[in-house]
Amino acid sequence: MERLRHAATTEPGRLRVIGAALALLVVAFGAVAAVQTAERATAAGDVLHRSQPLSSDAAAVYRSLADANTMATSGYLAGLQETAATRERYEADIRTAAAKLATAAANSAPGSPSAAIITELNELLPRYKGLVEAARANNRQGFPVGGAYLRAANDMMQKKMLPAAEELYRKENQRLDADYAKATSYPWAAIALGVAALAALGWAQRRLYLRTNRVLNHGLVAATAATAVVLLWLVVGHSVARAGLDDSRAHGVRSLNVLHEARIASLKARSDENLTLVSRGAVTKELEDGTVMDAYEWAFDQEIDKLAKALARADRLADDTAGRKPVQRANASMKAWRSRHELARGANDSGDYQKARDRVVGIGARDQSTAECFDNVDASLASALAHETDEFERAARAGAAATTGLPAGSAVLAVLGAAGAVLGIGRRLSEYR
Repeated sequence: MERLRHAATTEPGRLRVIGAALALLVVAFGAVAAVQTAERATAAGDVLHRSQPLSSDAAAVYRSLADANTMATSGYLAGLQETAATRERYEADIRTAAAKLATAAANSAPGSPSAAIITELNELLPRYKGLVEAARANNRQGFPVGGAYLRAANDMMQKKMLPAAEELYRKENQRLDADYAKATSYPWAAIALGVAALAALGWAQRRLYLRTNRVLNHGLVAATAATAVVLLWLVVGHSVARAGLDDSRAHGVRSLNVLHEARIASLKARSDENLTLVSRGAVTKELEDGTVMDAYEWAFDQEIDKLAKALARADRLADDTAGRKPVQRANASMKAWRSRHELARGANDSGDYQKARDRVVGIGARDQSTAECFDNVDASLASALAHETDEFERAARAGAAATTGLPAGSAVLAVLGAAGAVLGIGRRLSEYR
């Protein structure tokens, strides 16, 4: 130790210490830059390939369950006239929900809240199907108890399954938010080390210049250039990645969330509309002013209002004509739906059940029915969702690509920079031999 301390008091000893410190600082900068950029690149990849798709899958679980419930009530109202298309759509919804739940289960940690929700939904799904089949069988035989089975199925869906699916969607969105936060946070530790490395290299070159009157030391210049390239690449690459990811969030994810809300509201409204006719006034709700009204009619009014508000937000968030047009089509169909529903409500209130049923379910091509409006709303929202998903993927892919090669590149350049610093100091040391 004493020999090392004594060696450091000589110029060659001091140069060795400076060379070792510079090499260590440059390597540390490269290592931290590689680690932090790799973490952010992984998070950006998760946003694109894992958390956002899983968030959409959770929304698809909710949509499929709600649509299955809507198709079940539509088929019940149609009775013997239930179409193959309605039945197939119900079965497809059930299959989609089961498949999406399987995907979510494969990507959830054992014992996590999401895993518990998925388990619950997997247990409830066959029970729900059993109630629907019991309702259909009794309805085909003309037994009124079929309506009770259908209301029980709807209660299970509305009070247990859909709230659970909504909670799953919320948790997947939280995971998405966490991945966004990790992917877009600045690598301050790497940036600070890069600035410190450049400052140290500048100081070392100035020191050599003052002692030797030589303007350039090739090794230290190479080390400075390598460090500057990594630092510039780090700052610019991360800034571009952050901009792309922020764009994907602002113009993709936010719109997708609102469109999912709109689609869910439309499905709930359609289910409530059907159940108004299924229950025939058997389920009521007392309002704050003491007025008593059909519970499903009240719920329909709430959901159609939610749909109108969600469509207004979606229209504001749409940033191009391709995204705005399907939202505007959905809004026009929603307004027509409201108007036709009032006609069906009037017929039902006056005691003309058959006329109300025809206005809701439709006859033949279903012209002037609320079913036609619902289908148009759903199709338009599906088109808007497809467009916004493309917008998200485009922006997120550009953001993720901005840091391609940066972890490996920063490590390689840092090693070269450290070698340059050692060689530059070594050349100065050789003059003392």
